[in-house]
Amino acid sequence: MVEVRDAQISRAKEFLRRISESSGLSGYEYPIIPFLQERFESLAQEIKLDRFGNMYALKRGTKGTYEVMLAAHMDEIGLMAKEIDSRGFVRFTSVGGVDQRTLLSQEVIVHGKKNLLGIIGTMPPHLLQEDAMEKAVNIEDMGIDLGLSYDQIKEYVQVGDPITFKRKTLNLLNDVVAGKSLDDRAGIVVMAVCLEELAKLHHVHDVIAVATTQEEVGVRGATTSAYNLNPDLALVIDVTHAATPDTKGQVNLELGKGPSIALGPNIHPAIHKQLLETAVVERIPHQIEPIPGISGTDAWAIQVTQAGIPTGLVSIPLRYMHTSVETLDMQDVINAGKLLAYFIANLPDDLEGLLCY
Repeated sequence: MVEVRDAQISRAKEFLRRISESSGLSGYEYPIIPFLQERFESLAQEIKLDRFGNMYALKRGTKGTYEVMLAAHMDEIGLMAKEIDSRGFVRFTSVGGVDQRTLLSQEVIVHGKKNLLGIIGTMPPHLLQEDAMEKAVNIEDMGIDLGLSYDQIKEYVQVGDPITFKRKTLNLLNDVVAGKSLDDRAGIVVMAVCLEELAKLHHVHDVIAVATTQEEVGVRGATTSAYNLNPDLALVIDVTHAATPDTKGQVNLELGKGPSIALGPNIHPAIHKQLLETAVVERIPHQIEPIPGISGTDAWAIQVTQAGIPTGLVSIPLRYMHTSVETLDMQDVINAGKLLAYFIANLPDDLEGLLCY
């Protein structure tokens, strides 16, 4: 059993590494699609893309009377070129919720006519006024240095070109992984683990795993894909904040203690109850996450699509969200996939009775 578990973690870790290190800014997710297709083709009977860039992987159930949607977003936060100044620096703005405190000295890739490596810099501390030394540097005062002249940059870069962070994933001890865009490439891996587990189980209903686009700029891919499918039930996978030394009690979820199961107005109560019961019966480590309002995930868009879709949310505890060193425990990823698989396998043939209030 230990060898089986280790092999599963190794597969999941390698898949996460490949897609984490790939570029896929919101609205520019296409570079990551081949990696997703390659992985999900072995897990599903049908793969397709829609006009909005969402990818669907269908795994048929024995009856297929009802459809269960899994959703995790593939896009990442990043930057966009807004000006090339006369000295040869690329000025930029953010795409999604970038923490500008973490930008200085980052390595980036400017995706122009060809990919160009650069670094983010600003005025060195020696030249700053004393009162400026204690303040965070504004994004407007930063620039990307490509090592090229103005004329050379103009050949390859134009305003509007996307810019992503260049970062290798780092394997820490005890299957803890750090890197960029684990929000929410980890959710994509959870969907793969779920389908992998379902191959060993009997499940009645069709399962459609959707890698959604543009979550970071307004849950847009979830909106269009959920409208397209109008499934009978939806399960969203995302990340959530894990405790760090500086959270001072604001965050109660911890790395390695299992995925969180959300409850609140964004979550259908019957789905929360069934997820919780599944975790207890199958002895899957888990944590409870009360969310009193908007979850800030694809679940918010899916829940109110068309006439309404019963929706649940399972999240991976993650430290340092929206930085290039996001950190998670791979065992939480595996357990989330198993939780979803057993939940789906244990669904009754008739979902109407389960989902009525």
